[in-house]
Amino acid sequence: MPVIPRTTTDEPSGDPPQQGLRANALGMTTSLILSVASAAPAYSLAATLAFIVAFVGFQAPSIVVLAFVPILFVSFGYAALNRQEPDCGTIFTWASRVLGPRVGFMGGWAIITSFVLVLASLAQVAGQYVFILFGAEGIGADPSSPWVLLVGLGWIALMSAVCYRGIEVAAAVQRALLFLEFGMLAVLSVVALVRVYSGSAGPGAHHPQLSWLNPFEIPSPSAFVSGLVLMLFIYWGWETALTVNEETTDRHRTPGRAAAWSTLTLLGLYLVATIATLAFAGIGTTGIGLGNPDNFGDVFSAIGRAVFGDSGFGSFLWHLLVLMVLSSAAASTETTVLTLGRTMLAMGRRGAAPRILAKVHPRYAIPQFGTIATGIAGAICYIVMNFLSDGQVIGDAVSSCGLMIAFYYGLTGLTSAWAYRDQWRRSAGDLWLRVVLPAIGGLILVAAGLWSLRNDWDPANSYTSWTLPFAPHWHIGGVFLIGVGTLLLGWLLMLGYARVAPEFFDRTARREVQVPAAPPHESVPQLTVTIR
Repeated sequence: MPVIPRTTTDEPSGDPPQQGLRANALGMTTSLILSVASAAPAYSLAATLAFIVAFVGFQAPSIVVLAFVPILFVSFGYAALNRQEPDCGTIFTWASRVLGPRVGFMGGWAIITSFVLVLASLAQVAGQYVFILFGAEGIGADPSSPWVLLVGLGWIALMSAVCYRGIEVAAAVQRALLFLEFGMLAVLSVVALVRVYSGSAGPGAHHPQLSWLNPFEIPSPSAFVSGLVLMLFIYWGWETALTVNEETTDRHRTPGRAAAWSTLTLLGLYLVATIATLAFAGIGTTGIGLGNPDNFGDVFSAIGRAVFGDSGFGSFLWHLLVLMVLSSAAASTETTVLTLGRTMLAMGRRGAAPRILAKVHPRYAIPQFGTIATGIAGAICYIVMNFLSDGQVIGDAVSSCGLMIAFYYGLTGLTSAWAYRDQWRRSAGDLWLRVVLPAIGGLILVAAGLWSLRNDWDPANSYTSWTLPFAPHWHIGGVFLIGVGTLLLGWLLMLGYARVAPEFFDRTARREVQVPAAPPHESVPQLTVTIR
Protein backbone atom coordinates (compact mmCIF):
# COMPACT_ATOMS: atom_id res chain seq x y z
CA MET A 1 0.00 0.00 0.00
CA PRO A 2 1.71 3.23 -1.14
CA VAL A 3 1.82 6.08 1.33
CA ILE A 4 3.17 9.60 1.22
CA PRO A 5 5.67 9.34 4.09
CA ARG A 6 9.02 8.09 2.86
CA THR A 7 11.00 8.22 6.08
CA THR A 8 10.46 7.45 9.74
CA THR A 9 11.05 11.03 10.81
CA ASP A 10 9.18 14.26 10.36
CA GLU A 11 11.82 15.67 8.05
CA PRO A 12 11.54 15.12 4.31
CA SER A 13 14.06 12.78 2.80
CA GLY A 14 15.26 15.46 0.41
CA ASP A 15 14.04 18.31 -1.78
CA PRO A 16 12.38 17.08 -4.94
CA PRO A 17 13.75 18.41 -8.21
CA GLN A 18 11.95 21.41 -9.60
CA GLN A 19 11.37 19.88 -13.00
CA GLY A 20 11.75 23.17 -14.85
CA LEU A 21 9.66 25.49 -12.66
CA ARG A 22 11.53 28.43 -11.13
CA ALA A 23 12.70 27.56 -7.62
CA ASN A 24 12.55 30.00 -4.68
CA ALA A 25 10.60 32.61 -6.65
CA LEU A 26 7.98 33.18 -3.95
CA GLY A 27 8.21 33.94 -0.24
CA MET A 28 5.69 33.61 2.57
CA THR A 29 4.04 36.99 1.96
CA THR A 30 3.64 36.47 -1.78
CA SER A 31 2.28 32.95 -1.26
CA LEU A 32 -0.27 34.34 1.19
CA ILE A 33 -1.27 37.06 -1.29
CA LEU A 34 -1.76 34.52 -4.06
CA SER A 35 -3.97 32.35 -1.85
CA VAL A 36 -6.18 35.20 -0.64
CA ALA A 37 -6.41 36.77 -4.11
CA SER A 38 -7.34 33.42 -5.63
CA ALA A 39 -10.44 33.32 -3.44
CA ALA A 40 -11.50 36.64 -5.06
CA PRO A 41 -13.15 37.98 -1.87
CA ALA A 42 -15.00 40.92 -3.49
CA TYR A 43 -16.22 38.98 -6.53
CA SER A 44 -17.20 35.93 -4.46
CA LEU A 45 -19.19 37.97 -1.96
CA ALA A 46 -20.83 40.06 -4.68
CA ALA A 47 -21.92 36.99 -6.64
CA THR A 48 -22.86 34.63 -3.79
CA LEU A 49 -23.79 36.44 -0.57
CA ALA A 50 -27.41 37.13 -1.58
CA PHE A 51 -27.94 33.45 -2.44
CA ILE A 52 -26.67 32.45 1.01
CA VAL A 53 -29.00 35.01 2.60
CA ALA A 54 -31.88 33.55 0.58
CA PHE A 55 -31.30 30.23 2.36
CA VAL A 56 -30.37 31.30 5.90
CA GLY A 57 -31.38 34.96 6.25
CA PHE A 58 -29.67 36.87 9.05
CA GLN A 59 -27.79 33.69 10.03
CA ALA A 60 -25.36 34.21 7.11
CA PRO A 61 -22.51 35.19 9.51
CA SER A 62 -22.90 31.84 11.27
CA ILE A 63 -22.43 30.10 7.92
CA VAL A 64 -19.26 32.13 7.35
CA VAL A 65 -17.85 30.78 10.63
CA LEU A 66 -19.07 27.18 10.30
CA ALA A 67 -17.88 26.78 6.71
CA PHE A 68 -14.45 27.93 7.87
CA VAL A 69 -14.09 25.00 10.31
CA PRO A 70 -13.86 22.13 7.77
CA ILE A 71 -11.79 24.36 5.49
CA LEU A 72 -9.27 24.95 8.29
CA PHE A 73 -9.20 21.24 9.14
CA VAL A 74 -8.56 20.31 5.52
CA SER A 75 -5.80 22.94 5.31
CA PHE A 76 -3.96 20.95 7.99
CA GLY A 77 -4.14 17.93 5.69
CA TYR A 78 -2.80 19.99 2.79
CA ALA A 79 0.11 21.16 4.94
CA ALA A 80 0.93 17.64 6.14
CA LEU A 81 0.91 16.14 2.65
CA ASN A 82 2.87 19.05 1.20
CA ARG A 83 5.52 18.78 3.91
CA GLN A 84 6.44 15.31 2.69
CA GLU A 85 5.90 15.82 -1.03
CA PRO A 86 5.72 19.36 -2.40
CA ASP A 87 4.15 18.87 -5.83
CA CYS A 88 2.14 21.30 -7.94
CA GLY A 89 -0.36 18.52 -8.65
CA THR A 90 -1.48 18.62 -4.98
CA ILE A 91 -4.40 16.20 -4.47
CA PHE A 92 -3.91 14.57 -7.88
CA THR A 93 -0.37 13.54 -6.93
CA TRP A 94 -1.04 12.75 -3.27
CA ALA A 95 -4.21 10.73 -3.81
CA SER A 96 -2.60 8.85 -6.70
CA ARG A 97 0.15 7.63 -4.39
CA VAL A 98 -1.99 7.02 -1.31
CA LEU A 99 -5.39 5.88 -2.60
CA GLY A 100 -4.59 4.79 -6.14
CA PRO A 101 -4.19 6.38 -9.58
CA ARG A 102 -7.89 6.35 -10.43
CA VAL A 103 -8.84 8.24 -7.29
CA GLY A 104 -6.00 10.68 -7.95
CA PHE A 105 -7.14 11.19 -11.54
CA MET A 106 -10.66 12.05 -10.39
CA GLY A 107 -9.22 14.53 -7.87
CA GLY A 108 -7.28 16.20 -10.66
CA TRP A 109 -10.35 16.14 -12.92
CA ALA A 110 -12.44 17.88 -10.22
CA ILE A 111 -9.85 20.68 -10.10
CA ILE A 112 -9.78 21.00 -13.89
CA THR A 113 -13.56 21.10 -14.40
CA SER A 114 -14.30 23.47 -11.52
CA PHE A 115 -11.61 25.92 -12.62
CA VAL A 116 -12.63 25.84 -16.28
CA LEU A 117 -16.29 26.35 -15.38
CA VAL A 118 -15.58 29.27 -13.09
CA LEU A 119 -13.43 30.97 -15.74
CA ALA A 120 -16.60 31.59 -17.75
CA SER A 121 -18.25 33.34 -14.82
CA LEU A 122 -15.15 35.39 -14.01
CA ALA A 123 -14.86 36.51 -17.63
CA GLN A 124 -18.54 37.42 -17.77
CA VAL A 125 -18.34 39.48 -14.57
CA ALA A 126 -15.18 41.22 -15.77
CA GLY A 127 -16.82 42.01 -19.10
CA GLN A 128 -19.91 43.47 -17.43
CA TYR A 129 -17.96 45.55 -14.94
CA VAL A 130 -15.75 47.09 -17.61
CA PHE A 131 -18.87 48.63 -19.19
CA ILE A 132 -20.40 49.57 -15.83
CA LEU A 133 -17.16 51.27 -14.82
CA PHE A 134 -17.21 53.49 -17.92
CA GLY A 135 -20.91 54.33 -17.65
CA ALA A 136 -22.29 51.95 -20.28
CA GLU A 137 -24.63 50.34 -17.76
CA GLY A 138 -27.11 49.29 -20.44
CA ILE A 139 -24.53 46.94 -21.96
CA GLY A 140 -23.13 45.92 -18.58
CA ALA A 141 -26.56 44.90 -17.33
CA ASP A 142 -26.87 42.28 -20.10
CA PRO A 143 -24.54 39.35 -19.22
CA SER A 144 -25.13 37.64 -22.58
CA SER A 145 -24.35 40.75 -24.65
CA PRO A 146 -21.89 40.06 -27.49
CA TRP A 147 -19.89 43.08 -26.31
CA VAL A 148 -19.62 41.60 -22.82
CA LEU A 149 -18.59 38.29 -24.40
CA LEU A 150 -15.89 39.99 -26.47
CA VAL A 151 -14.43 41.86 -23.48
CA GLY A 152 -14.64 38.73 -21.33
CA LEU A 153 -12.68 36.71 -23.88
CA GLY A 154 -10.10 39.50 -24.04
CA TRP A 155 -9.87 39.35 -20.25
CA ILE A 156 -9.09 35.62 -20.30
CA ALA A 157 -6.44 36.23 -22.96
CA LEU A 158 -4.87 39.07 -20.97
CA MET A 159 -4.67 37.12 -17.70
CA SER A 160 -3.32 34.07 -19.54
CA ALA A 161 -0.61 36.30 -21.04
CA VAL A 162 0.30 37.62 -17.56
CA CYS A 163 0.66 34.05 -16.27
CA TYR A 164 2.66 33.10 -19.35
CA ARG A 165 5.32 35.71 -18.57
CA GLY A 166 6.34 33.92 -15.39
CA ILE A 167 5.41 33.49 -11.74
CA GLU A 168 7.14 36.71 -10.64
CA VAL A 169 5.10 38.86 -13.05
CA ALA A 170 1.88 37.13 -12.00
CA ALA A 171 2.67 37.65 -8.31
CA ALA A 172 3.42 41.36 -8.83
CA VAL A 173 0.06 41.88 -10.53
CA GLN A 174 -1.67 40.06 -7.68
CA ARG A 175 -0.17 42.36 -5.06
CA ALA A 176 -1.56 45.45 -6.77
CA LEU A 177 -5.01 43.96 -7.34
CA LEU A 178 -5.35 42.64 -3.78
CA PHE A 179 -4.38 46.01 -2.27
CA LEU A 180 -7.32 47.69 -4.02
CA GLU A 181 -9.67 44.84 -3.15
CA PHE A 182 -8.91 44.77 0.57
CA GLY A 183 -8.90 48.55 0.82
CA MET A 184 -12.31 49.02 -0.76
CA LEU A 185 -13.93 46.13 1.16
CA ALA A 186 -12.68 47.74 4.38
CA VAL A 187 -13.97 51.19 3.35
CA LEU A 188 -17.36 49.77 2.31
CA SER A 189 -17.74 47.86 5.59
CA VAL A 190 -16.75 50.80 7.79
CA VAL A 191 -18.95 53.35 5.99
CA ALA A 192 -21.91 50.96 5.97
CA LEU A 193 -21.65 50.26 9.72
CA VAL A 194 -21.18 53.96 10.53
CA ARG A 195 -24.36 54.81 8.62
CA VAL A 196 -26.23 51.98 10.35
CA TYR A 197 -25.31 53.20 13.83
CA SER A 198 -25.85 56.86 12.91
CA GLY A 199 -29.38 56.08 11.68
CA SER A 200 -28.81 57.15 8.07
CA ALA A 201 -28.78 53.72 6.45
CA GLY A 202 -32.42 53.46 5.42
CA PRO A 203 -35.51 51.55 6.58
CA GLY A 204 -34.09 48.09 5.92
CA ALA A 205 -31.06 48.52 8.19
CA HIS A 206 -30.54 46.50 11.37
CA HIS A 207 -27.99 46.76 14.13
CA PRO A 208 -25.75 43.67 14.15
CA GLN A 209 -26.85 41.04 16.66
CA LEU A 210 -25.01 38.18 18.35
CA SER A 211 -27.95 35.98 17.33
CA TRP A 212 -26.71 36.23 13.72
CA LEU A 213 -23.94 33.84 14.78
CA ASN A 214 -26.41 31.23 16.05
CA PRO A 215 -26.78 28.45 13.46
CA PHE A 216 -29.66 26.86 15.36
CA GLU A 217 -31.93 29.64 14.12
CA ILE A 218 -31.48 28.49 10.52
CA PRO A 219 -34.91 27.25 9.38
CA SER A 220 -33.98 23.73 8.20
CA PRO A 221 -31.03 21.33 7.77
CA SER A 222 -31.49 21.61 4.00
CA ALA A 223 -31.11 25.41 4.13
CA PHE A 224 -28.06 25.03 6.36
CA VAL A 225 -26.29 22.62 3.99
CA SER A 226 -27.19 24.72 0.94
CA GLY A 227 -25.71 27.81 2.56
CA LEU A 228 -22.64 25.84 3.64
CA VAL A 229 -21.94 24.56 0.12
CA LEU A 230 -22.34 28.06 -1.31
CA MET A 231 -19.93 29.35 1.31
CA LEU A 232 -17.37 26.82 0.12
CA PHE A 233 -17.36 28.69 -3.19
CA ILE A 234 -16.55 31.94 -1.38
CA TYR A 235 -13.62 30.36 0.47
CA TRP A 236 -12.46 28.43 -2.60
CA GLY A 237 -8.97 29.22 -3.85
CA TRP A 238 -6.98 29.46 -0.63
CA GLU A 239 -4.98 26.34 -1.61
CA THR A 240 -3.21 28.19 -4.44
CA ALA A 241 -0.14 28.51 -2.22
CA LEU A 242 0.13 24.71 -2.38
CA THR A 243 -0.17 24.66 -6.17
CA VAL A 244 2.88 26.90 -6.53
CA ASN A 245 4.81 24.98 -3.85
CA GLU A 246 7.61 23.96 -6.20
CA GLU A 247 8.34 27.66 -6.81
CA THR A 248 8.29 28.67 -3.14
CA THR A 249 11.15 29.15 -0.69
CA ASP A 250 11.18 26.38 1.95
CA ARG A 251 8.59 24.59 -0.14
CA HIS A 252 8.00 21.89 2.49
CA ARG A 253 6.64 24.34 5.07
CA THR A 254 5.91 27.79 3.60
CA PRO A 255 3.01 26.77 1.29
CA GLY A 256 1.15 24.99 4.08
CA ARG A 257 1.56 27.89 6.46
CA ALA A 258 0.50 30.40 3.82
CA ALA A 259 -2.61 28.34 3.04
CA ALA A 260 -3.61 28.08 6.72
CA TRP A 261 -3.07 31.81 7.30
CA SER A 262 -5.05 32.63 4.17
CA THR A 263 -8.10 30.82 5.57
CA LEU A 264 -7.88 32.88 8.77
CA THR A 265 -7.49 36.09 6.75
CA LEU A 266 -10.52 35.24 4.64
CA LEU A 267 -12.57 34.39 7.73
CA GLY A 268 -11.97 37.84 9.23
CA LEU A 269 -12.62 39.67 5.97
CA TYR A 270 -15.78 37.73 5.13
CA LEU A 271 -17.23 38.02 8.62
CA VAL A 272 -16.83 41.80 8.74
CA ALA A 273 -18.06 42.37 5.18
CA THR A 274 -21.05 40.02 5.60
CA ILE A 275 -22.17 41.62 8.86
CA ALA A 276 -21.76 45.14 7.44
CA THR A 277 -23.70 44.31 4.26
CA LEU A 278 -26.49 42.56 6.16
CA ALA A 279 -26.77 45.38 8.66
CA PHE A 280 -26.98 48.06 5.98
CA ALA A 281 -29.17 46.36 3.36
CA GLY A 282 -31.23 43.92 5.42
CA ILE A 283 -32.94 40.90 3.89
CA GLY A 284 -35.93 42.63 2.34
CA THR A 285 -37.22 41.64 -1.08
CA THR A 286 -37.37 45.17 -2.50
CA GLY A 287 -34.89 47.97 -3.12
CA ILE A 288 -31.38 47.22 -1.91
CA GLY A 289 -32.56 44.34 0.30
CA LEU A 290 -30.48 41.19 -0.07
CA GLY A 291 -33.69 39.21 -0.58
CA ASN A 292 -34.48 41.15 -3.77
CA PRO A 293 -33.90 38.73 -6.70
CA ASP A 294 -32.61 41.65 -8.77
CA ASN A 295 -29.63 41.88 -6.41
CA PHE A 296 -28.72 38.19 -6.35
CA GLY A 297 -25.96 38.34 -8.93
CA ASP A 298 -24.32 41.56 -7.77
CA VAL A 299 -24.72 42.67 -4.17
CA PHE A 300 -22.15 45.47 -4.08
CA SER A 301 -23.33 47.20 -7.23
CA ALA A 302 -26.83 47.25 -5.75
CA ILE A 303 -25.89 48.77 -2.40
CA GLY A 304 -22.81 50.79 -3.42
CA ARG A 305 -24.61 54.01 -4.34
CA ALA A 306 -26.77 53.78 -1.21
CA VAL A 307 -23.70 53.37 1.01
CA PHE A 308 -21.55 56.11 -0.53
CA GLY A 309 -24.22 58.52 -1.76
CA ASP A 310 -24.43 60.48 -5.00
CA SER A 311 -22.06 63.32 -4.12
CA GLY A 312 -18.84 63.88 -6.03
CA PHE A 313 -16.70 61.95 -3.55
CA GLY A 314 -19.43 59.33 -3.11
CA SER A 315 -19.53 58.79 -6.86
CA PHE A 316 -15.75 58.43 -6.85
CA LEU A 317 -15.95 55.76 -4.13
CA TRP A 318 -18.72 53.95 -6.00
CA HIS A 319 -16.55 53.78 -9.10
CA LEU A 320 -13.72 52.44 -6.94
CA LEU A 321 -16.16 49.82 -5.64
CA VAL A 322 -16.94 48.75 -9.21
CA LEU A 323 -13.22 48.69 -9.93
CA MET A 324 -12.77 46.55 -6.81
CA VAL A 325 -15.08 43.82 -8.11
CA LEU A 326 -13.48 44.07 -11.54
CA SER A 327 -9.99 43.72 -10.05
CA SER A 328 -11.18 40.84 -7.88
CA ALA A 329 -12.46 38.97 -10.93
CA ALA A 330 -9.19 39.75 -12.71
CA ALA A 331 -7.13 38.46 -9.79
CA SER A 332 -9.12 35.25 -9.60
CA THR A 333 -8.93 34.77 -13.37
CA GLU A 334 -5.16 35.06 -13.17
CA THR A 335 -4.76 32.62 -10.27
CA THR A 336 -7.18 30.20 -11.94
CA VAL A 337 -4.96 30.06 -15.02
CA LEU A 338 -1.89 29.90 -12.76
CA THR A 339 -3.24 26.97 -10.72
CA LEU A 340 -4.81 24.95 -13.49
CA GLY A 341 -1.74 25.14 -15.70
CA ARG A 342 0.30 23.55 -12.91
CA THR A 343 -2.29 20.86 -12.26
CA MET A 344 -2.12 19.94 -15.95
CA LEU A 345 1.68 19.98 -15.75
CA ALA A 346 1.62 17.46 -12.90
CA MET A 347 -0.85 15.20 -14.69
CA GLY A 348 1.13 15.37 -17.92
CA ARG A 349 4.49 14.55 -16.41
CA ARG A 350 3.05 11.47 -14.67
CA GLY A 351 1.27 10.17 -17.73
CA ALA A 352 -2.30 10.86 -16.56
CA ALA A 353 -2.74 13.41 -19.37
CA PRO A 354 -1.00 14.06 -22.71
CA ARG A 355 2.75 14.46 -22.16
CA ILE A 356 2.84 17.76 -24.03
CA LEU A 357 1.23 19.35 -20.95
CA ALA A 358 4.41 18.54 -18.99
CA LYS A 359 6.52 20.88 -21.10
CA VAL A 360 7.97 23.87 -19.25
CA HIS A 361 8.84 27.10 -21.06
CA PRO A 362 12.64 27.35 -21.29
CA ARG A 363 12.68 31.09 -20.56
CA TYR A 364 9.68 31.89 -18.37
CA ALA A 365 9.74 28.61 -16.38
CA ILE A 366 5.96 28.13 -16.53
CA PRO A 367 3.81 25.24 -17.74
CA GLN A 368 3.95 26.25 -21.40
CA PHE A 369 1.11 24.22 -22.90
CA GLY A 370 -0.82 23.87 -19.64
CA THR A 371 -1.17 27.66 -19.40
CA ILE A 372 -2.25 27.95 -23.04
CA ALA A 373 -4.65 25.02 -22.71
CA THR A 374 -6.26 26.58 -19.64
CA GLY A 375 -6.95 29.86 -21.44
CA ILE A 376 -8.33 28.11 -24.52
CA ALA A 377 -10.54 25.76 -22.48
CA GLY A 378 -11.93 28.65 -20.43
CA ALA A 379 -12.65 30.69 -23.56
CA ILE A 380 -14.42 27.80 -25.32
CA CYS A 381 -16.47 27.03 -22.20
CA TYR A 382 -17.47 30.71 -21.91
CA ILE A 383 -18.51 30.96 -25.57
CA VAL A 384 -20.61 27.79 -25.43
CA MET A 385 -22.35 28.65 -22.17
CA ASN A 386 -22.96 32.25 -23.23
CA PHE A 387 -25.28 31.05 -25.99
CA LEU A 388 -27.14 28.47 -23.88
CA SER A 389 -30.32 29.74 -22.22
CA ASP A 390 -29.23 33.37 -22.70
CA GLY A 391 -26.13 32.75 -20.63
CA GLN A 392 -28.07 31.60 -17.55
CA VAL A 393 -26.30 28.24 -17.63
CA ILE A 394 -23.17 30.08 -16.42
CA GLY A 395 -24.86 30.68 -13.07
CA ASP A 396 -25.69 26.98 -12.77
CA ALA A 397 -22.14 26.05 -13.75
CA VAL A 398 -20.73 28.18 -10.94
CA SER A 399 -23.17 26.65 -8.44
CA SER A 400 -22.17 23.15 -9.57
CA CYS A 401 -18.56 23.95 -8.67
CA GLY A 402 -19.58 23.51 -5.03
CA LEU A 403 -19.87 19.75 -5.61
CA MET A 404 -16.39 19.55 -7.18
CA ILE A 405 -14.87 21.72 -4.44
CA ALA A 406 -16.41 19.59 -1.71
CA PHE A 407 -15.12 16.48 -3.48
CA TYR A 408 -11.47 17.38 -3.91
CA TYR A 409 -11.16 19.31 -0.63
CA GLY A 410 -12.78 16.40 1.18
CA LEU A 411 -10.56 13.95 -0.67
CA THR A 412 -7.47 15.84 0.50
CA GLY A 413 -8.51 15.59 4.15
CA LEU A 414 -9.21 11.86 3.84
CA THR A 415 -5.95 11.28 1.94
CA SER A 416 -3.96 12.90 4.75
CA ALA A 417 -5.72 10.80 7.39
CA TRP A 418 -5.09 7.59 5.47
CA ALA A 419 -1.47 8.43 4.61
CA TYR A 420 -0.59 9.06 8.25
CA ARG A 421 -2.85 6.47 9.83
CA ASP A 422 0.12 4.43 11.11
CA GLN A 423 2.10 7.38 12.48
CA TRP A 424 -0.40 8.94 14.85
CA ARG A 425 1.24 7.37 17.92
CA ARG A 426 4.34 9.52 17.52
CA SER A 427 2.81 12.67 19.02
CA ALA A 428 -0.50 14.34 19.81
CA GLY A 429 0.25 16.91 17.09
CA ASP A 430 0.55 14.19 14.46
CA LEU A 431 -2.67 12.60 15.65
CA TRP A 432 -4.75 15.76 15.47
CA LEU A 433 -3.15 17.75 12.64
CA ARG A 434 -2.48 14.87 10.23
CA VAL A 435 -5.23 12.36 10.99
CA VAL A 436 -8.20 13.40 13.12
CA LEU A 437 -8.89 16.98 12.07
CA PRO A 438 -8.25 16.45 8.33
CA ALA A 439 -10.51 13.38 8.43
CA ILE A 440 -13.29 15.33 10.16
CA GLY A 441 -12.97 18.19 7.70
CA GLY A 442 -12.92 15.81 4.74
CA LEU A 443 -15.97 13.88 5.91
CA ILE A 444 -17.94 17.08 6.54
CA LEU A 445 -17.17 18.41 3.08
CA VAL A 446 -17.94 15.16 1.26
CA ALA A 447 -21.20 14.80 3.23
CA ALA A 448 -22.17 18.42 2.45
CA GLY A 449 -21.47 17.86 -1.25
CA LEU A 450 -23.61 14.72 -1.34
CA TRP A 451 -26.42 16.38 0.61
CA SER A 452 -26.41 19.32 -1.79
CA LEU A 453 -27.21 16.98 -4.68
CA ARG A 454 -30.70 16.57 -3.24
CA ASN A 455 -31.35 20.29 -3.55
CA ASP A 456 -29.56 20.53 -6.89
CA TRP A 457 -31.94 17.94 -8.36
CA ASP A 458 -34.86 20.35 -7.82
CA PRO A 459 -35.22 22.66 -10.88
CA ALA A 460 -36.41 25.43 -8.55
CA ASN A 461 -32.83 25.76 -7.33
CA SER A 462 -31.34 26.27 -10.81
CA TYR A 463 -31.60 28.81 -13.60
CA THR A 464 -31.93 26.03 -16.15
CA SER A 465 -33.44 22.54 -16.19
CA TRP A 466 -33.93 19.50 -18.39
CA THR A 467 -36.76 16.98 -18.69
CA LEU A 468 -35.98 13.35 -19.40
CA PRO A 469 -37.57 12.69 -22.84
CA PHE A 470 -38.82 9.23 -21.84
CA ALA A 471 -40.48 7.71 -18.78
CA PRO A 472 -40.30 8.55 -15.92
CA HIS A 473 -39.81 12.06 -17.43
CA TRP A 474 -37.78 13.45 -14.57
CA HIS A 475 -37.44 17.23 -14.44
CA ILE A 476 -33.86 17.83 -13.31
CA GLY A 477 -32.14 21.04 -12.24
CA GLY A 478 -29.26 22.39 -14.28
CA VAL A 479 -26.89 22.52 -11.29
CA PHE A 480 -27.31 18.77 -10.73
CA LEU A 481 -26.84 17.98 -14.41
CA ILE A 482 -23.65 20.02 -14.74
CA GLY A 483 -22.12 18.84 -11.46
CA VAL A 484 -22.86 15.13 -11.81
CA GLY A 485 -22.42 15.22 -15.59
CA THR A 486 -18.88 16.62 -15.40
CA LEU A 487 -17.82 14.02 -12.81
CA LEU A 488 -19.33 11.25 -14.96
CA LEU A 489 -17.53 12.64 -17.99
CA GLY A 490 -14.28 12.53 -16.04
CA TRP A 491 -14.87 8.91 -15.08
CA LEU A 492 -15.51 7.93 -18.70
CA LEU A 493 -12.48 9.93 -19.84
CA MET A 494 -10.37 8.12 -17.25
CA LEU A 495 -11.54 4.71 -18.49
CA GLY A 496 -10.75 5.68 -22.08
CA TYR A 497 -7.36 7.22 -21.31
CA ALA A 498 -6.39 4.18 -19.25
CA ARG A 499 -6.63 2.16 -22.46
CA VAL A 500 -4.61 4.66 -24.49
CA ALA A 501 -1.91 5.28 -21.86
CA PRO A 502 -2.09 2.50 -19.25
CA GLU A 503 1.28 3.16 -17.59
CA PHE A 504 -0.09 5.60 -15.01
CA PHE A 505 -3.17 3.55 -14.20
CA ASP A 506 -1.55 0.11 -14.08
CA ARG A 507 0.14 -0.32 -10.73
CA THR A 508 1.75 -3.56 -11.90
CA ALA A 509 3.57 -1.80 -14.75
CA ARG A 510 6.87 -0.48 -13.45
CA ARG A 511 7.51 1.83 -16.35
CA GLU A 512 9.77 4.78 -15.67
CA VAL A 513 8.40 8.18 -16.60
CA GLN A 514 11.08 10.66 -17.62
CA VAL A 515 10.37 14.28 -16.71
CA PRO A 516 11.34 16.93 -19.29
CA ALA A 517 14.75 18.46 -18.70
CA ALA A 518 15.05 21.69 -16.76
CA PRO A 519 15.46 25.00 -18.60
CA PRO A 520 18.89 26.52 -19.18
CA HIS A 521 18.65 28.92 -16.25
CA GLU A 522 18.63 26.12 -13.71
CA SER A 523 20.71 22.97 -13.44
CA VAL A 524 18.47 20.29 -12.00
CA PRO A 525 18.96 16.53 -12.12
CA GLN A 526 16.36 14.58 -14.03
CA LEU A 527 13.73 12.84 -11.91
CA THR A 528 12.72 9.26 -12.40
CA VAL A 529 9.25 8.36 -11.14
CA THR A 530 8.33 4.73 -10.79
CA ILE A 531 4.62 4.00 -11.11
CA ARG A 532 3.77 1.27 -8.64
